[in-house]
Amino acid sequence: MVGDEVSISLRNLRKVFVDGQRQLVTLDDFNLDVLAGEIVCLLGPSGCGKTTVLRIISGLELATGGSVLVNGKQVTAAGPDRGLVFQEFALFPWRTVRKNIEFGLEVKGVLEDERHRISSKYIDLVGLTGFEDAHPRELSGGMKQRVGIARALANEPAVLLMDEPFGSLDAQTRNLMQKELLRIWAATRKTIVFVTHSVDEAVFLGDRVVVMTARPGKVREIIAVDLPRPRERTSQDFIRVRGKVLAELDEEFEKARARELSPE
Repeated sequence: MVGDEVSISLRNLRKVFVDGQRQLVTLDDFNLDVLAGEIVCLLGPSGCGKTTVLRIISGLELATGGSVLVNGKQVTAAGPDRGLVFQEFALFPWRTVRKNIEFGLEVKGVLEDERHRISSKYIDLVGLTGFEDAHPRELSGGMKQRVGIARALANEPAVLLMDEPFGSLDAQTRNLMQKELLRIWAATRKTIVFVTHSVDEAVFLGDRVVVMTARPGKVREIIAVDLPRPRERTSQDFIRVRGKVLAELDEEFEKARARELSPE
């Protein structure tokens, strides 16, 4: 169940990248609250700052202005309370499944027996029992992403930040991994912020879909997905919500395209 407690609070978020004499305003006046146990999906035109929002929440990027609170604490750096899953699997090829999952625990100095217990728990949760000693080269794309999810969860983060984690997978595997993520979420009830380019994926996964404006990114519309899970992609209700998200998104794509075509 989604709670009433705010897990992530972003207020008047602004991000300016400086390249020599040039300044690029990526985010401006971005405001969003994410509730504990909620899945929120971010959608928007390329360059609108979706990944930047994620990186600022994670602490890998610092905001130029505004405030970022995770469970009431100001974010000033990366921390174990926020787990990251990227599109690129970013696994160590020389490490086994178990050793990849245990990497963060090793860095924290967790003792071997406890690391083994924790990694076994998440190997089972993501459905990789029997592959503990396999190396990344022996795994399919979907299996590699399961390792990435288990590695993020092993640090017991309050928040899971996912940057197009299924974007490089084929359509069938992608749909399977969406269902797997919902199964894992049902078991852990983590707060998830999920960046995607796919309207279908956002409506299938999210409790709410945040449509961002063309750069500089801010919140254009927040659409509640008031559909029970599991969701049927061909149902009239699913198509209705999908159409609503698409209508908002299409306007921002047109703005982004007009900006690209206009002279400097």
